[in-house]
Amino acid sequence: MAEIKGFETDGGVAAPAPELVALLEAYSDPAILLSPDCQVLAANRPYRDAYGGGADVCGRFCYEVSHHSDVSCDQAGEACPLLESRRSGRPHRVLHIHHTPRGDEHVDVETRPLPDHSGRIRYFVEIVRPTGDVSARPSAKGLVGRAPAFNRMLELMQRVGPSEVAALLLGESGTGKEEVARAIHQLSPRARGAFVPVECSGLTESLFESELFGHEKGAFTGAHSARVGLVEAARGGTLFLDEIGDIPQQLQVKLLRLLETGTFRRVGSSEPQQADFRLICATHRDLSGLVKSADFRQDLYYRVNTFPIELPALRDRREDIPLLAETLLRRIPTGADLALSDESLALLRRYAFPGNIRELRNILERASLLTDDRWIRPEHLPGDCHRPGDKPPYPDEAFRLVPLAEHERDYLVRAAREHKGSRAGLARALGISQRTLFRKLQDL
Repeated sequence: MAEIKGFETDGGVAAPAPELVALLEAYSDPAILLSPDCQVLAANRPYRDAYGGGADVCGRFCYEVSHHSDVSCDQAGEACPLLESRRSGRPHRVLHIHHTPRGDEHVDVETRPLPDHSGRIRYFVEIVRPTGDVSARPSAKGLVGRAPAFNRMLELMQRVGPSEVAALLLGESGTGKEEVARAIHQLSPRARGAFVPVECSGLTESLFESELFGHEKGAFTGAHSARVGLVEAARGGTLFLDEIGDIPQQLQVKLLRLLETGTFRRVGSSEPQQADFRLICATHRDLSGLVKSADFRQDLYYRVNTFPIELPALRDRREDIPLLAETLLRRIPTGADLALSDESLALLRRYAFPGNIRELRNILERASLLTDDRWIRPEHLPGDCHRPGDKPPYPDEAFRLVPLAEHERDYLVRAAREHKGSRAGLARALGISQRTLFRKLQDL
């Protein structure tokens, strides 16, 4: 371990004891020992490899190493976990985007205060954990995003993922509820078990029981052999009930019994079997409203609504559209070598996307078949994306109310083109940190 540099305290320079430094190596995740002013006093090998290229990072500030920033997180518009721990004297967790040799990555950052024998907090341990199959840059698989609305959803996923608590995903169609459910499954202790999705829409009573619980040979006409149900297939893993709000009331009773007793019987059998799964449900409907109208059982509602997570609509995370478009083009067989023109990207940013990410994928897949070179241009986009008033607002046009984020993006584009100096000079002129400017320009 490299020499540990101290920090100034009321009593002078203090340095952590060697055993405290050695404690960091017990963490398999990247971990550092910090002073109250965010100075790195020690780092374990995973941290040095991930953020220092294997080199010593002691004596530097944590935000310099992980964010490549010259100001602390709270001055750059992010929550600082150390600051919160210093105020409360308790551990604190936040979701951050850190710079790594592989590029920007979502990480779960936990800061723990370490008081001395007198109760005074002299050090903080910061542990950096990966967020699973989630990326802040174009990726071949998993969830992708970096908008504030996406990050809020991701924070809740990180909280509920390692538990056995039932999660309820709420959001419009096309927002990626099954992908979020898979990501939660991957964060859980059951990640090595099966992830079993069940589409609840349109299931009849007989089909519901047979699909969920399985059946014995001869249980009904056409049952020529025994069949394992989806509940049994999910044993040791996760059962994902998609569109649970569409389950008829008579079937809600059977589902409630499964959840309350943890047992089920195959159709045609009297032998009870033990269920063993983690439950994740999803719906685009207002379940609380369905409870009030007596279309959804209240007792079942409280069973599945333990930990609700709102999935943002694409119009609420417009800053992610360039990142999502690049990602989806990579995933579309006919779009791997294609790119959106600036004009096409501007149109997509202003489109409402009632079908959300699913609609964006469909638009790009169609456009990839219409272009004859590597560029997707406005004429390759469907007519809905060209509705009147979708041009950027300028002072000489009729006034039109648009989200402030759109004004900011248009202004940043113009500022970046007009400014002839350095990025640092542009950041000073705009009154923001270089780190904040870097992130905003990356989104553009």
